[in-house]
Amino acid sequence: MRLAILTGGGDVPGLNSCIKAVVMRAAANDWDVLGFRRGWGGPLNYNPDDDGPQERWLQPLSPNTVRTIDRTGGTFLHTSRTNPGKVMADDLPDFLVGSIRAVANGDRFDCTSHVLSVLEALKIDGLIAIGGDDTLSYAAHLHAQGVKVVAIPKTMDNDVYGTDYCIGFSTAITRSVDAITALRTPTGSHERIAVIELFGRNSGQTALISGYLADADRTLISEVPVDMDRLAALVMADRNRNPSHYAIVVVSEGSTMVGGDIIEGGVADAYGHRKLGGIGQHMGDVLTHKTGVATVNQQLAYLMRAGPPDSLDRMVATIFANLAMRQLEDGKSGVMIALRDGNYTTVPANTCVQGEKRVDVNELYDPSTYRPNVRYALGKPMFLY
Repeated sequence: MRLAILTGGGDVPGLNSCIKAVVMRAAANDWDVLGFRRGWGGPLNYNPDDDGPQERWLQPLSPNTVRTIDRTGGTFLHTSRTNPGKVMADDLPDFLVGSIRAVANGDRFDCTSHVLSVLEALKIDGLIAIGGDDTLSYAAHLHAQGVKVVAIPKTMDNDVYGTDYCIGFSTAITRSVDAITALRTPTGSHERIAVIELFGRNSGQTALISGYLADADRTLISEVPVDMDRLAALVMADRNRNPSHYAIVVVSEGSTMVGGDIIEGGVADAYGHRKLGGIGQHMGDVLTHKTGVATVNQQLAYLMRAGPPDSLDRMVATIFANLAMRQLEDGKSGVMIALRDGNYTTVPANTCVQGEKRVDVNELYDPSTYRPNVRYALGKPMFLY
């Protein structure tokens, strides 16, 4: 067999471990593996009619190629937020301009027929796509077009619907808890209020678990708008109770204030997402205005997904990869590898588009105090949702 593999969306620690495990098992089967570079940008920009080198978009993978990649984070294949089904005119490869394989749909182009022709030209027997719900939704679309696809979920937000766990989440929590704990030093020294902003577009799970484990005074999640007057009163009470006279607030980047909008900017990507960030600074400024206490504002941002994976993400990434390979070895496709109820399993590839994965506020959060409320964990998944 000849396989293709790609990583799309935001990078997370553990992707390289997953890639390596796929390649090593394929080599043991005497199968070839081609790595599409830069996510779905690889097959979109690969020109099957060009006889010249196209290393920017495609790379043969062997055990020697991947021998050491699991020692580092990120993805050595690189990544992008490309959606070949919704390509903006400026991103359309020159060789597809005016082509029947780039079908105009409003201000976007659907290049799926081109991607299918690339897979056919490269004689790809199976495709392993590693990504979040955006990347995997396009993988499911290809499966519906007849491509043998196996999907592997990754996202530091842990918000792919259909699996209890996604590659990258544990490391992001570990990085966040360490940073929150470290920021107690300057915050306490200056007797201030720290507002620490974490990634988390629609799901507040990363903030919820990080704030819970780091014992933050207040944790603000994307699912619950914040009343700033109430928050200011609560935080001042926290600060006054603390012998060191400081308070810690953790906030999801997708959080909003009551009556306010989500803070985002820039041009929407191929999946309709604009760049988030800035709510922590804004809330910090409001808290200072309402309390008279200076704030320490810190965006952890990419530090949450920087560096090598922790042991849990190494393990899950490696096992997900081997499970994906087992599906292909058994002649199965059209599935997503998943963890459910503590067990490794598979679900249909299109499961990721059949619902949303959000914090269960009634079960895990107290909106009146802006705190995690994890009282009843019996029967819940390891990471609570």
